[in-house]
Amino acid sequence: MIRALRRLAVPVLAIPRPVKRGFVLALDASLCVLTVWLAFYLRLGTFVPMSSVPIWPALASVVLALPIFITSGLYRAIFRYSGLPAMVAVARAMLLYGLAFAGIFTFYGVQDVPRTIGLIQPLLLLVFMGASRAAARVWLGGLYHQHLRKAAMPQALIYGAGSAGRQLASAMANSPEMRVVGYLDDDDRLHGHVLNGLPIHNPADLAEILAEASITDVLLALPSVSPKRRNEILDALKSHKIAVRTLPGLSDIATGKVSLSDVRDLDIDDLLGREPVMPNHLLLSKNNLNKVVLVTGAGGSIGSELCRQILAVGPEKLLLVDLSEFGLYAIHQELEQRLADKKTILVPLLASAQDEDRMREIMSTWHPDTVYHAAAYKHVPLVEHNPAEGIKNNVMGTLRTAQAAAENGVADFVLISTDKAVRPTNIMGASKRLAEMALQALAATKPGTKFSMVRFGNVLGSSGSVVPKFRQQIRDGGPITLTHPEITRYFMTIPEAAQLVIQAGAMAKGGEMFVLDMGESVKIMDLARRMVELSGLTVRDEQHPDGDIEIEITGLRPGEKLYEELLIGDNPKPTSHPRIMKAHEDFMAWADLESKLRTLELALSVNDVGVIRAVIVQLVPGYTPNDEIVDWVHMEQEADADRLGLGNSY
Repeated sequence: MIRALRRLAVPVLAIPRPVKRGFVLALDASLCVLTVWLAFYLRLGTFVPMSSVPIWPALASVVLALPIFITSGLYRAIFRYSGLPAMVAVARAMLLYGLAFAGIFTFYGVQDVPRTIGLIQPLLLLVFMGASRAAARVWLGGLYHQHLRKAAMPQALIYGAGSAGRQLASAMANSPEMRVVGYLDDDDRLHGHVLNGLPIHNPADLAEILAEASITDVLLALPSVSPKRRNEILDALKSHKIAVRTLPGLSDIATGKVSLSDVRDLDIDDLLGREPVMPNHLLLSKNNLNKVVLVTGAGGSIGSELCRQILAVGPEKLLLVDLSEFGLYAIHQELEQRLADKKTILVPLLASAQDEDRMREIMSTWHPDTVYHAAAYKHVPLVEHNPAEGIKNNVMGTLRTAQAAAENGVADFVLISTDKAVRPTNIMGASKRLAEMALQALAATKPGTKFSMVRFGNVLGSSGSVVPKFRQQIRDGGPITLTHPEITRYFMTIPEAAQLVIQAGAMAKGGEMFVLDMGESVKIMDLARRMVELSGLTVRDEQHPDGDIEIEITGLRPGEKLYEELLIGDNPKPTSHPRIMKAHEDFMAWADLESKLRTLELALSVNDVGVIRAVIVQLVPGYTPNDEIVDWVHMEQEADADRLGLGNSY
């Protein structure tokens, strides 16, 4: 019956509006006659033929009602969208009609017509007209549009019939974005059962389910599952042409019900999966609790997460230092909202790490106990094209900040370094290795400050991260651009990296090089393929020429390495934390290093790229710049000079 009504609604909605208005006028006139007849029955207890006495009240009802209804605007409303305002308009029109009808047949009186008819009939007509409008809304509006919406909506299965899965299904029951049609669950005791009207299937039967229904998405509602099991599930799903999305972890949904907004695209940490290691809260608190803490590069990816983690510990003051006004404003506003009942004082400070006077002024004014130096230029091709600026910021900025810290009694200074500092082939990596060497040398001459360095690989979600780039390219229909089919990288989430940096810094005695355990390196080609498959698409290649997304190889960028390393030597030592190692790296004594840094600074002041590179090669063991890269940079710089009319000033 309901299906028949839904099918009938389609041609009804296609009728021209004047015809529909005429139909409703005729319906209301019929209701006037019907309610007069029913009013006589209710008054007399027997049905009276309409050809006798009731015909005059029926004619009077039609003559009175239709003009009042027309002037009241009852026929201008679109019935399938009618709601409370439309019902109010009906009630108002019926009040006018009721006064007129009762005035004639109750107060004035008509021969042979009982006076109570003037009261009963308007009440009946109000009920019938209200019911007709409500029925039109349900039929033409609710049933029809619900049918169209459900037919057009993507259909999804929820993987996990537990508490999170049930809450998600409930939240999506009235969603205009997606319709849940069932569950998948590993528990064989649930297979074949129905949960809140939705069947629970065996994941092994997914191929048969997809053949019978137009399923577009699988939503993972497994917040407590281990990364290993999650990867097994993703591997099983990727063979099907279906998009996979997920809920956040238990810690993110523990405080409230799961909602549709919690569902998100798979991120690289979902794809790679590392078993989490609980942080050591004593190490997190040691250098931060009730201390004055300064973070340089506070508006950047790592710097901002360091600020979040430190604020959660409860420092006395948190000094946010950044050269970017917008970056500093954004993190300051975010942290202010997180303060709640915390007594921490937030101090936003616009400054460049290269500005020696400004850094000394900040250190002498606020007297920080701990400094986390995250300010750096890190994009390899950009630094390769701008070597002087990269070295000024990464080397001289680090040195000036560290010297200002030592002069003002800072107890702990932690440098955020990178795996690109190991046997570097680019200026960015070489500059970070030289910054490490400067701190190692200072640590031997300035024992009052515990200098330490923390080296790790790529973090997920940082500016320039490969995953957001791949995801956007998939949304755009491809191609995914990859520099080399064999390129590999280490990955770690930003929160995990920030926590480990803080814990490593708390272990420092002075001069340590800490290296974070990044797990296994990841082949970027495999990552790209997995992201395509888990988006419900296929990779277009020679074996699959009809695939959806092509992976295009563009060639290595200037200074880019195929493989990254975390250690120069091969003798890392364990620490009290399973994810933090301690490396021994050779360095140059401060007495020897200082004079060479002066030479480097002089070359930087005149932007003499040749001398800059020569000094870097001499200072940084293992730095082997690619000749093609050097030629490319010189050509670009000469072209810039020609455009500016400067001649061969480089």
